[in-house]
Amino acid sequence: MATITGALSGDARKIVAEALQGALVDLIDLSLVAKQAHWNVIGAHFRPLHLQLDELVAVAREHADTVAERAVALGINPDGRAATISGSTKVQQPEHGWIEDGKVVATFTDILEGVIRRMRDRVAATDEPDPVTQDLLIAVTQDIEKQHWMFQAQR
Repeated sequence: MATITGALSGDARKIVAEALQGALVDLIDLSLVAKQAHWNVIGAHFRPLHLQLDELVAVAREHADTVAERAVALGINPDGRAATISGSTKVQQPEHGWIEDGKVVATFTDILEGVIRRMRDRVAATDEPDPVTQDLLIAVTQDIEKQHWMFQAQR
């Protein structure tokens, strides 16, 4: 069986693998909770939030794919299985059922704050072992911070 190897080994590989897997889990679950809210948002601002949540889903999915492919390029197996995401997510979960538009804004402002905090920790952790991965995580963080601003501005 062929195997993929990458440029990192030892502690550097371990640190980068943890950062990439954590980012992948955050991004996949972010796309799932945003889609859940997209289906269940109600209120006077339904339409713009419905569309904004789909934009967030697209951003999260695009970056999840890039993060997973970076892992593979380094010989690290990404794990985006539902059981893995469910068992390791740190993404705050929105409430069940219909969610008032104001509650969606507040919830996603908080959710994105958590994702940003963890992404910034990953950016710091990958500085020394792999600046290429760090650069990728900086781009992810930049886009998530933009999404955070757009939700926060509606409070």
